Amino acid sequence: MGSDEAYNFVFKVVLIGESGVGKSNLLSRFTKNEFNHDSRTTIGVEFSTRTVQLNGFYIKAQIWDTAGLERYRAITSAYYRGAVGALLVYDITKHLTYESVERWLKELYDHADPHIVVMLVGNKTDLESERSVPTEEAKDFAEKKGLLFLETSALQSTNVEAAFNKVLEEIHKKVNSKEVVRGSINAVTLNSSRAESQEEEKKPCCKNI
Repeated sequence: MGSDEAYNFVFKVVLIGESGVGKSNLLSRFTKNEFNHDSRTTIGVEFSTRTVQLNGFYIKAQIWDTAGLERYRAITSAYYRGAVGALLVYDITKHLTYESVERWLKELYDHADPHIVVMLVGNKTDLESERSVPTEEAKDFAEKKGLLFLETSALQSTNVEAAFNKVLEEIHKKVNSKEVVRGSINAVTLNSSRAESQEEEKKPCCKNI
């Protein structure tokens, strides 16, 4: 979808939600087209990038994964800083992970840019027979809160591309609209901060978090 060399924007997107809902596999499915059946919790924060072409622009998505820190309530504002998109993930087979969505949303809005694009993602649709969160319930909640909504399966690669691309598309719309002052949404343009963002990728990630 376009090389990592040339891009017009860098958008930071964060993955949030309870431990075990499949955030790391959504990340690896989108950025590497891989799924790890033996997903061990990694401690720390990691991010992967992928450049996609949308509406004639090359957008480099820098997707951050909490990698288990949510278990310890240890996510700090540094994780959210500069994020312009978020995928709030729950497991459709575990109602408790859905019940905590509201708390995650509050934390996100407490720390992130008010214009952040948020998508509620019900993951693990491959386990339909074990579903405990009805699609309509989650969809209604998302509408009420002004969130995008999709159900995905990282295992079967269902709607993973669609989820990330929709979020990136909405961010791009906001950046282009008069509603958002260009600088406030932290969209890094090619001319201003490309060297900086390349530099950032070489550094060990987030040692202060």
